[in-house]
Amino acid sequence: MLRRWTKTASAPASKAELAERAAQRGGKPSALLLFFAVLAGASSILSFQPYGWWPLQLLPLAWFFYQVGMGSSVKRATLIGWAFGFGWTLAGVHWLYVFGTRFAHLPAALAVAGLVLLCLYMGLFGALTAGVASWLRKRWSLPVAAFLLLVLPTLWGVSEWLRGWVFTGFPWASSGYAHDLAPLAGFAPLIGVYGIGILAGVGAGCIAMLTQRARWPAIGLLMTLMLAGEGLRTVEWTQETGQPISVRLLQGNIPQDRKFDMEFLTSIVTRYQTMITAAPADLIATPETALPVFPHNLPEGYLDGLQRYATATGSTLAIGMPLFDGPEKYGNSVIAMSPAPSPYRYDKAHLVPFGEFIPPGFRWFTDMMNIPLNDATRGAALQAPFAVKDQWVLPNICYEDVFGEEIAYQLRNAQHPATLLLNVSNLSWYGQSVAIPQHLQISRMRTLETGRPMLRSTNDGATAVIDHRGNITQVLPFYTDGVLSATVRGATGMTPFIRLGNAAFLMLGGVMLLGAWFAGRRYRLKSNS
Repeated sequence: MLRRWTKTASAPASKAELAERAAQRGGKPSALLLFFAVLAGASSILSFQPYGWWPLQLLPLAWFFYQVGMGSSVKRATLIGWAFGFGWTLAGVHWLYVFGTRFAHLPAALAVAGLVLLCLYMGLFGALTAGVASWLRKRWSLPVAAFLLLVLPTLWGVSEWLRGWVFTGFPWASSGYAHDLAPLAGFAPLIGVYGIGILAGVGAGCIAMLTQRARWPAIGLLMTLMLAGEGLRTVEWTQETGQPISVRLLQGNIPQDRKFDMEFLTSIVTRYQTMITAAPADLIATPETALPVFPHNLPEGYLDGLQRYATATGSTLAIGMPLFDGPEKYGNSVIAMSPAPSPYRYDKAHLVPFGEFIPPGFRWFTDMMNIPLNDATRGAALQAPFAVKDQWVLPNICYEDVFGEEIAYQLRNAQHPATLLLNVSNLSWYGQSVAIPQHLQISRMRTLETGRPMLRSTNDGATAVIDHRGNITQVLPFYTDGVLSATVRGATGMTPFIRLGNAAFLMLGGVMLLGAWFAGRRYRLKSNS
């Protein structure tokens, strides 16, 4: 089939096409084209929650692939990729402006400048995709089909993986997340979110191929990809295990501008004490830093009283709070109080740059923002879950559930692999923005990759229960205070993604690039014969 595409898609172009391509070779893209590239990248926001129009993601990607594939020079392709990646990121994380102005107390101009600089940096990964693809096309003499369906999708996925770990990573709005409810979600337990990004790129390549003569084979490949994903969604990779447990997930809706106000501290700790002790449950969980001060700053006997409640009612309490380890040493942590007292502590391992750790040379910037608890101690990469009856619960704190490989690493290496995941978050920093539904979408992808239910306890949303198949079974309204009560059952078993992590996605990319190289070699031999 690839040979057929190569033959038809590589047929001689019209005189107009040849003239256009000749004009583009070695030239710079016009300002108007770069503007359209930014708009195309920004339009991807509509594919993510709260909009969820996932097919729309394939259209701007197809436009991007087509522009890179129009006989572009490496320089031209790189600039188009940079503009596209800039627009994609700017639309996906524009809510950081709310944090910068409202809570970090930056002047609006500086907040805008910081956001633009971040997005220009993130755009470099789009530039990498386009530039390397264009270079490989010339180096390997690639036919159109191999370029659009193998090389560009693979490099797109690899660039998203790179931005997920370079300089600690920022993989928010990776393309695979848009497909949590789409047919491609069936591939999540196999190749994870970055692998879905590659497959989304293949889908975009099929659409770009509609401009060539091999239209029907491209349509056939796209339909096959979607049908395969739908079929995989019916596969049960994990199985429910143990007895169901009752849970109460708390959503305090504490105003962010009052959370670290010591005059408001009594109100905060009293509210959470009341919410925790209102009714027993097997597991009661609070949001991230629900108690915003170190234990020694709490009212005398506060934690002892909660431990007595846990013992008396048979409840396990998971409480988010900072823990003091010595001068300038503290963790963003979750403690668990069980009916039979046995100390448990989880420390956030993947910290947020500027918000939770200070990159070298940037202390002046974080001092300007005046963010509380902005230089925490990093937790261990492997930490044990805690037991709730016959279930094992593994916490992750806020931003950590963006890193699926790290959760998979803990599941495959734990002495007692978790049967339930617990995310505690506070997204109040970002106001009433798309950050909350996007984060819920990210958590759903983690359940699809691991086959584990996810419990979410947040300050103002999204507090929710997601089952092991990625279905949101219950969710509290955003920006309200309340308690979500539910009965959940954990799951056991190892998905391929848990066993292999991102190695599975990298193997897929390697096979696709190898296939492209062979297609180019065959094309060169045929051309020279």
